[in-house]
Amino acid sequence: MPYEIKKVFASLPQVERGVAKVIGGDPKGNNFLYTNGKCVIIRNIENPAIADVYTEHAHQVVVAKYAPSGFYIASGDVSGKLRIWDTTQKEHLLKYEYQPFAGRIKDIAWTEDSKRIAAVGEGREKFGSVFLWDSGSSVGEITGHNKVINTVDLKQTRPYRLVTGSDDNCSAFFEGPPFKFKFTISDHARFVNCVRFSPDGNRFASASADGQIFLYDGKTGEKVCALGGAKAHDGGIYAISWSADSAHLLSSSGDKTAKIWDVAANAAVTTFKLGSDVLDQQLGCLWQKEYLLSISLSGYINYLDKNNPNKPLRVIKGHSKSIQCMTIHKNDGRSQIFTGSHDGHINYWDAETGENNTFTGKGHSNQVSSMAMDDSNQLVTCSMDDTVRYTNVTSKDYSSKDAIKLDVQPKCVAVGSGGYAVAVCIGQIVLLKDKKNVFVIDSLEYEPEVVAIHKATGTAAVGGADGKVYLYSIQGNTLKDEGKTLSAKGAVTSLAYSHDGAYLAVSDANKVVTVFNVADGYAEQNSFYGHHAKVVCVAWSPDNEHFASGGMDMMVFVWTLSDPDARLKMPDAHRLHHVSSLAWVDERTLTTVSHDACVKQWTIAFK
Repeated sequence: MPYEIKKVFASLPQVERGVAKVIGGDPKGNNFLYTNGKCVIIRNIENPAIADVYTEHAHQVVVAKYAPSGFYIASGDVSGKLRIWDTTQKEHLLKYEYQPFAGRIKDIAWTEDSKRIAAVGEGREKFGSVFLWDSGSSVGEITGHNKVINTVDLKQTRPYRLVTGSDDNCSAFFEGPPFKFKFTISDHARFVNCVRFSPDGNRFASASADGQIFLYDGKTGEKVCALGGAKAHDGGIYAISWSADSAHLLSSSGDKTAKIWDVAANAAVTTFKLGSDVLDQQLGCLWQKEYLLSISLSGYINYLDKNNPNKPLRVIKGHSKSIQCMTIHKNDGRSQIFTGSHDGHINYWDAETGENNTFTGKGHSNQVSSMAMDDSNQLVTCSMDDTVRYTNVTSKDYSSKDAIKLDVQPKCVAVGSGGYAVAVCIGQIVLLKDKKNVFVIDSLEYEPEVVAIHKATGTAAVGGADGKVYLYSIQGNTLKDEGKTLSAKGAVTSLAYSHDGAYLAVSDANKVVTVFNVADGYAEQNSFYGHHAKVVCVAWSPDNEHFASGGMDMMVFVWTLSDPDARLKMPDAHRLHHVSSLAWVDERTLTTVSHDACVKQWTIAFK
């Protein structure tokens, strides 16, 4: 293959306040899975940098669960589609697709023989369905609720039982198959967020927004006790997960804690305190072998430590919202990838291991639109919060004094040498020197979109919505219009000078990349055709002979400067999402980011 995926640094779970997040685990205990946008993300529990992304849903996916056999995963989306797909092949072939009801699927459960599936959620006529996995034939009816069903579980031992929990504050108990409604349980005072049978089938637990957990007999549905007496948590409880031996239960709550319960003793034996911020509310959990995971409202995945409940063993960070921009910085021979997302979040990643973190302090409060690295190890970023920020990548700390407020919203920033940077904003171009706004051009006859700076000559190339590139020279504290324009084939979307400064690549909305020869007075060198939709980003390889482009057509092309026909086409680099930014780690490794909030690295082999 001329290209292959080398690494996937996965997105975090997509979470929303006050809504439980289901995490699934595989029966062997090696992987866990969750959803973000249209993706199902499977991660290795021991090394979460090893990840796989399933992207075949056309709508936002809410929940995914492994079959007890481990060979299949069932995933359900907001339109009510349930897909059952293979986990053993890289391609994840679709086995079956069903529409159990019209509306959001919120939870899924399998019987222990992997033959029957229950799905519940927000249907129009009904809120749940239970059917055979291979034919879709009904094996009972889920009734007894008059509001959305949030949660479902099936007893993993015979005789089978099924239990549901709903926004009507009730749980319902079913016997089967075929599953028939037996009775309603109305012990909770608020929404029932999670119901789970113990692995041995002797008990099931229900957790609610009222902060209580009740235990019931798994076979008869009779109430056994309330865990912890009056209240299990000070806040609503979103998720519970049993230990493999059925002796303990893990719970996650909006009170920013998770707890381990000794079921026989009816007592909390460990309380994990996960912070004091609203983003530290706990919305999901999973107990898998010796691993205890809990998901924060921030999307962070906490590996809980029984021996030190006040500090997780590790916290998996990343992006949960679409990534808008990226740059790569080499430090002591190691490459770091910097990414900025729609929610103002900036992450840095070790390109080798995928280990990642965020800067400390308070950063951007809105979408990070563009970023570049300057000569003095500072990451220069611009955001829809109308600021340009300089962040030292050695100290990795946001500094309030290094945020420059602009009069209008910046769209793109480029850095030159000697402390210069140029930001293009709505209707104006701003020159910055040594973190100060020194010059503004605002009576423009075109709308500037993007900018690139030639490091050696100090020329700033500004791409306009009118399909032209305007050249300015940085002279002291001013920008001087060179009176020279280059013509692209459409509205300019991205610009990049090659690393040796010999060429300028310009991508446009008319699906073309045009390369200009700098030494030859910016004469047009070649045009590169192949994209089916607007090209949005372009990046040069360190060898200066190749460059990559990404488009709204979800395609990435790797081009050879000397031969426009020798192109390498990478369709579906981020399936269902356009590629928002590209960067090269080295001459053979291309990194792509997209609206799926994942970072992907590709190994490229030129002919």
